[in-house]
Amino acid sequence: MKLHTLRPAKGATHKEGKRVGRGEGSGKGGTAARGHKGAGSRSGTSTKRGFEGGQMPLYRRIPKFGFKSLNRVEYIPVNLDRLQKLAEEKGITTFDLNTFVENGFVSKNDLIKVLGRGEVKTALQVKAHAFSEAAIKAIEAAGGKTETI
Repeated sequence: MKLHTLRPAKGATHKEGKRVGRGEGSGKGGTAARGHKGAGSRSGTSTKRGFEGGQMPLYRRIPKFGFKSLNRVEYIPVNLDRLQKLAEEKGITTFDLNTFVENGFVSKNDLIKVLGRGEVKTALQVKAHAFSEAAIKAIEAAGGKTETI
């Protein structure tokens, strides 16, 4: 170890920020790098998000469209092929809200709608919030039952 090789530990020091407005010799004196006059040179200024220097901002140039109903009921879709796959792998024949939650289909507060993609070979008993007509026909054709919660 030699005196000329000594250094502070890594991360122990950091660069000090530029001290503005502390004389011309600092290179940031006078206007403190804020330019001359105008709102940006004053204290307490901020420009709002999307401000484009007075030009009509993008969020106002683009027309409004669409509508979201406050009373909309949103269902999580679960298809028959997923139910059939689970029935084959785990031997489950009755599906209710707890079964869907345990197998990661939905979370406990979601509404479930069973849809008719795929085919059912096992007699399943399914309890869900809603069913498509195709799903009801397919489940009952395989000897199963549907029940709306």
